[in-house]
This record gives sequence, C-alpha cells and structure tokens, in this order.
Amino acid sequence: MATKIAVEVVIVRKRRKKRVWTPDQKSEIVHKHLDEHISVRTLEKEYTADRSMICRWVKEYIAEGESAFNPKGHPGNPFAALHTSKNLSELDRLRLMVAKLEIENERLKKGYWVKGVGANKEYITGRGKSTK
Repeated sequence: MATKIAVEVVIVRKRRKKRVWTPDQKSEIVHKHLDEHISVRTLEKEYTADRSMICRWVKEYIAEGESAFNPKGHPGNPFAALHTSKNLSELDRLRLMVAKLEIENERLKKGYWVKGVGANKEYITGRGKSTK
C-alpha cells in the first residue's frame, strides 16, 4: 500500500524597512531611465527599488515635471492650535465650540460617545458596552 506524503512549501519573504527616497534620488533614477535609456529592471536591481514605484515616478515626472518629487504638505487640523492657546478671541472660542459640537454630533449619530480625555479616554457604545 502506497502512502502519500503531503509537502507544504512555505515561502517566507523578508520584510524590508520602508525606504524614504529623497527628491534628488527620485530625479536621478527617472533621468537615467528617460535620458540614458536604462531599463526599469536594471534600475530596480541597481537601486534595490520596486519596479512599480519607478514606473510611478516616471509617470509623475512626465505629468508634472520636477515638481512631482517635491514633498507635498498635509493640511493638518486648523483647530489643533486653538486648544493650546489660553486667551482666545470670542470668534475663535465660538468656532472651537462649534467644531467640538459637530464632532460630538457625528459620534452620537454613529452610536457612541467619548468619556474622559487623553490616555483615560473611553469609548462608550449605545448598547452599554464599553471599549477602550
């Protein structure tokens, strides 16, 4: 009687740390591809960069030029500074109050509210169950 042996092959990939590319490095790689006609596969091996990422940089460069590689800022929260300032004008104080009430209103619509502040914040659902 023949026995069957099942062999499971598991491929383990090493996770690389997320590499941050400077605008100069991106520009250099894109110019090598476009000006010197070096293939994306060769650049991928040379710089240990992902092929799809290089292709995306090339598309962005063609669409936007050198400005494609400049860091784009995030807008941030306009009310964040209002919490730290002690002497607010009446208009700023009212704007902050309206923003807080709008947030509370949205939370109540979703069925939960917040009890406490900072690390002691506790989210209480409408069903009486509490989650931290």
